Amino acid sequence: MQLNRRSLLKTLGAGALGTACTGFFTRHAQAAPQIRQIPSSGEPLPLVGLGSWITFNVGNDRTARDSSADVIDAFFKGGGRLIDSSPMYASSQSTIGYGLKKAGYPKQLFSAEKVWTSSGGEGRAQIATTQDHWGVPRFDLMQIHNLVAWQEHLQTLRSMKAAGQLRYIGITTSHGRRHDLLEKIMTTEDIDFVQLTYNVSDREVEQRLLPLARDRGIAVIVNRPYQRGSLIRRMSREPLPGWIEETGAANWPQFLLKFVVSHPAVTCAIPATTRVDHVEENLAMADGLLPDMALRRRMVDYVKQL
Repeated sequence: MQLNRRSLLKTLGAGALGTACTGFFTRHAQAAPQIRQIPSSGEPLPLVGLGSWITFNVGNDRTARDSSADVIDAFFKGGGRLIDSSPMYASSQSTIGYGLKKAGYPKQLFSAEKVWTSSGGEGRAQIATTQDHWGVPRFDLMQIHNLVAWQEHLQTLRSMKAAGQLRYIGITTSHGRRHDLLEKIMTTEDIDFVQLTYNVSDREVEQRLLPLARDRGIAVIVNRPYQRGSLIRRMSREPLPGWIEETGAANWPQFLLKFVVSHPAVTCAIPATTRVDHVEENLAMADGLLPDMALRRRMVDYVKQL
């Protein structure tokens, strides 16, 4: 029954996605929509979310916490929904809770968290602690961070989802690690989301994982779209292509982010930032035209030759 339901939802989601992708792969089409559908449910999500690794790990520094809260507030005012964090990110979780409280806990919040403990028996307790940090009644998405104790945690998350304590479950990796195991899990397990690293210089997931996600009806969250900012710093020393207007981007950060979210298997990218103007720029990137397949190849070739 579950497979039939998932197949139906995947078909419905693919139909909506196919309509959206008409704009992505037609160079002169109208501006692309700002959302993608979660394949397992059809629920829409904006193309750009908000990461929290390092940027929100500010401890008890009140000034830094207020600055982070300003970023969170600007994110929601700009139409954002998904915020992602992890117990590994130290004080980032409590910083998010502080920002959400200051923003009045916006109703559009899509809360994405992770369980990160080598003991499967400690998963529920860790999730409860994380929930206290955020100040939310439940999480929309709970992910198994970097495949740690994934079999035990997956059983826990399935049980919590069945009880209505979570809405979606997923699994993550980063830095291009353990892709073979990730592929096995995506092939054999019933999950809603996968999170992985993808950017114009790190494209390994294009070969197997992104096509597999589309085939299996799994939503994709992209981490490290800017390689923790190193990609922006490197590219900013280089001239922009003379044809950048064709991509709909105005600068290197938008160029790099448009490449990531224009892949039709990508549901959402989660760049992290400490600045309000940067989060506004990231969100604005998704409002306009997205590159088609031919233009994406041109973008890759241009970056390679720099």
